[in-house]
Amino acid sequence: MFQLTPEQLQFQSTLRTFVAREITPFVNEWDEAETFPRELYRKVAAIGLLGLGYPEHLGGTEVDLTWRLLASAELARAGSGGLLASLFSHNIGLPPIVASGGEAMQRRVVPRVLAGEAIAALAVTEPGAGSDVAALATRARRDGNDYVIDGEKVFITSGMRADFLTVAVRTGGAGAGGLSLLLVEGDRPGLARTPLKKMGWWMSDTAHLRFDGCRVPVQNLIGEEDRGFAAIMENFNGERLLLAAGSWAFAQVCFDEALQWARDRRTFGAPLIARVAVRPGVASRGRPHRRRLGGRGGNAEESRHAGTAVVRRPGGADPGRHGLHARHTRGAHLPRSEGDDDRRRGRRSHEGTGGASAGAMSDKKIGRRGP
Repeated sequence: MFQLTPEQLQFQSTLRTFVAREITPFVNEWDEAETFPRELYRKVAAIGLLGLGYPEHLGGTEVDLTWRLLASAELARAGSGGLLASLFSHNIGLPPIVASGGEAMQRRVVPRVLAGEAIAALAVTEPGAGSDVAALATRARRDGNDYVIDGEKVFITSGMRADFLTVAVRTGGAGAGGLSLLLVEGDRPGLARTPLKKMGWWMSDTAHLRFDGCRVPVQNLIGEEDRGFAAIMENFNGERLLLAAGSWAFAQVCFDEALQWARDRRTFGAPLIARVAVRPGVASRGRPHRRRLGGRGGNAEESRHAGTAVVRRPGGADPGRHGLHARHTRGAHLPRSEGDDDRRRGRRSHEGTGGASAGAMSDKKIGRRGP
């Protein structure tokens, strides 16, 4: 049976307290504002979240992937996939730089991002190509000591405020063999950014990028020219694993809160959990999902009796958390108008991002992620 180490348990406790204090009370407000404070990057950096799994000499903490998976599970308790998408976009933007970038590039970019002083993003998806990476059309031509980039990227998480963009470009011929990765600073002339209105993940910064003669020095090449396809695919492996962990964690949150609601909500003198139409469904969904990462809360006895009215989760409802209904009915407190219907109907689904669509679909309930 999987068990967390004492250090991981301490980290889990610290993170759970942080989420309850610094994130959960504000997720509705941030969703309505369609952004979250940039200062939050510094706060999560201060407790070591941004640096998990990165080299120590670049400001990171060299731990295995279990720590990131644990962080995903705890952060999901706030119920906002959009927050996770933007707050941790560096986990898809930085790995190619760490793996293949030059030492000068690494020292210029990575420590600032891990300290929460700068934001990194990955730009792969285009209007005409996403998971089919070999079909990317954005081109970078060599002109003396520069690359000149022309093309578009779309659905780019953290695209509006990223200080560093890891951009997939075509430097050679057609197909996978002609792709490269370039580091593009966010203030480069020739780069234009437009925010996207989305169905869900409102607080997530998602952008359409346009490159019109955008020049970057040849020193911004990440790895070898025309060898970027393999780096992109390798990067997707870690991204998809984290997406899977996040999707599982959000599903767990949905189940926990639906179970608590069924126990607390009373109709016709009895809790919903006592209704024959409700109890079997809750019980069947309660059995296979245990054991949770880090042994959070549940136990075998509770799992067997999840459908009964008398069994309670140890400690009762989680402190500091809003109810699922209150947290995920954005705009419900506002007067409805005819013009609001298209904005409110189904806004919790995702807008689709290249290489991340499967994991993002879990956000029909909560949130999403993508490059």
